[in-house]
Amino acid sequence: MPITPEFWSALAAIVVIDLVLAGDNAIVIALAARSLPKNLQRRAVLWGTFGAVAVRSSLTVAMLWLLQIPGLMAAGGVALLWIGYRLLVQDDDEKEPDVKPAKSYWAAIRTIVVADAVMGLDNVLAVAGAANGSVALVIAGLVISIPIVIWGSTLVMRALDRFPNLLYLGGAVLAWTAAKMIVSEPRFEDALDGRTGAVVVIYALAIGGVLGAAWLRRRRPALAKTRKEAL
Repeated sequence: MPITPEFWSALAAIVVIDLVLAGDNAIVIALAARSLPKNLQRRAVLWGTFGAVAVRSSLTVAMLWLLQIPGLMAAGGVALLWIGYRLLVQDDDEKEPDVKPAKSYWAAIRTIVVADAVMGLDNVLAVAGAANGSVALVIAGLVISIPIVIWGSTLVMRALDRFPNLLYLGGAVLAWTAAKMIVSEPRFEDALDGRTGAVVVIYALAIGGVLGAAWLRRRRPALAKTRKEAL
């Protein structure tokens, strides 16, 4: 993919997706290595993360290939809409992954790699959709975002805790990526060819639908309390 404004927008989307969806993975790394001796914790984190990145890269490249199968791009876009919604409405107790501290150095590495692979499926789908078939974009996004996740994950988590509405930015990027996947579906190319208005409507429905549904879901407890007090 040539370096164009589209390239930079896709790269920015991948970095945002990686950071927003990496909170659980950063917690996994910390939990898996916390019971190790101090001199082994850093090595376990580095090698575990290296293995996790290798596995995730392979899964993402495989997903790039799978999304070329007719129908799967649109299906992936719909799935990503749900992922974006769940990201915004999940409760605090759902954010904490159930990972026990590892008892040995190699067990910690194995835990980090396996847990990241299982929990990173949403990330793989989102990044593959944003990359639009470009392996170079996937690699560039990982090179930029992984160091931030490793060394700056605490800062990212604190920023989200202090400014919770930043999460809506991540949800909007996921919804935008989902809409992009849907309109890029080969089966829809003829129907959408030259119909800019229809494409804009799909993007608006995707982004507005995810953010609106999540906002209403998060407002439900407050509304229920207000109604109860009114009675």
